[in-house]
Amino acid sequence: MINLILFGPPGAGKGTQSPKLIEKYSLIHISTGDLFRKHLKEGTPLGKLAQEFMNKGNLVPDQLVIDMVDEKISESGNSQGTIFDGFPRTIPQAEALDKFLAKKNAPIKVLIELVVPEPELRKRLAERALKENRPDDAKPEVIDNRIAVYKAETVAVAEYYKQKNKYASVIGVGNVEEIFQNICREIDKSLLL
Repeated sequence: MINLILFGPPGAGKGTQSPKLIEKYSLIHISTGDLFRKHLKEGTPLGKLAQEFMNKGNLVPDQLVIDMVDEKISESGNSQGTIFDGFPRTIPQAEALDKFLAKKNAPIKVLIELVVPEPELRKRLAERALKENRPDDAKPEVIDNRIAVYKAETVAVAEYYKQKNKYASVIGVGNVEEIFQNICREIDKSLLL
């Protein structure tokens, strides 16, 4: 079973690379952003609560995210594994995910960080706001806050998996296919361990 985390700041390219990885490795995709948007669209209580945090560019509380992820994994049945996109975003989420997966005897194989310079992230987020009608990406102050929150709260997750020898990084700027091939190389290396 391949359980991996595609990691990086907002705008790093996780949403671009995830579908390609899902297809190649037959994975279930868990994107907390997609889960939030689904709950929002359906008007669930979880969605309404998540919206309050997302509108400000803040992280949704750990327990709310963990509950959504747990529900999604439980619904998914059998697969070759899972790609986590935008989760975990905090150390408590990483610890909760590791505990959940340990019960299934299916630990995270690798966290792959997409490394993208901040000016490029800002440009991508602004473009995405227009293309995909994502108002959470449209305001410069929300973009500033999302990047600041990522640096303050989320970057530590990469260090957490580095300490477990389950970390790799890939430059997330350039040709989409080359980035994909570089990610696949890191995944394939992790499967040999």
